[in-house]
Amino acid sequence: MDALEMRELRYFMAVAEELHFGRAAERLGMAQPPLSRAIQQLERRLGVSLLNRNRRGVALTGAGEVLLHEGRAALDATTAAVRRTRRASGADGTGGSRNRLALAVKAAASHELLQKLLDAYAAEPDAAEIEVVPSGTCEEEAMLRDGRADVALMHTPYNYLAGFDSEELMTEGQIAILPAGHPLAAHRTLTLADVGDVPDLPLARWPRNGTYPPGPGPEIRDQTQLAQLIALGRTMAVFPESARAWLWAEHTAVPLTDAHPIVTHIVWPAHSRSLALAGLIRTATRL
Repeated sequence: MDALEMRELRYFMAVAEELHFGRAAERLGMAQPPLSRAIQQLERRLGVSLLNRNRRGVALTGAGEVLLHEGRAALDATTAAVRRTRRASGADGTGGSRNRLALAVKAAASHELLQKLLDAYAAEPDAAEIEVVPSGTCEEEAMLRDGRADVALMHTPYNYLAGFDSEELMTEGQIAILPAGHPLAAHRTLTLADVGDVPDLPLARWPRNGTYPPGPGPEIRDQTQLAQLIALGRTMAVFPESARAWLWAEHTAVPLTDAHPIVTHIVWPAHSRSLALAGLIRTATRL
């Protein structure tokens, strides 16, 4: 029997991620013995061993690694289907039946483009309601896959567009955002080498997939934190030119002459059949 129930998949995912039956059972809010039996029954039905169990603990087999990878995608797809269905029917507590689209945008990027897109689309007949969902750096991919977003503004080369459909909207240069009183802020232009290793002003570090790259700069969680640390002279950051829209008086933006261009794309799941989404994409490509 090839069918795999969502309940079974969630049980397996908890064990595979925790690599400990006790912690997995606690995470699932159930006792350990029935969880162990459920995994054993799943292995018998699939005809494969998913876990190696010994006195040292639990480890994934090759088949278990495959199911962990594929299972995450399957759970994301199921969660996305529920979220998008609710948004389409207004059944998620918004108090209305008007169709909605969740648009993920990176904080501080493409501000003017976003405003133009929202204004132009709102003028379209039968336009859906647009919920703007701020995202962290490189978070938009996950938001599209698990249904937190229907569409996103993403930026190459920082974002990966594999598996999505997309249209290019804008190309721009990059700037270094510096404390206004720092000596580098007096330059008309800078290079990446100029800002890459400044002992008293290390580059801010953003997480990707939950981890921060190595380096001396502060670990940044959100735009407000970054803005304050730059104003205090503790860090600097590199952003697309459009980030000038959120600068404080204590900041200075200096163009980077050798930084690669940033291309803004409107991006959506390749399987989408939403008419409202199609209308938003048409509007975006006409800007």
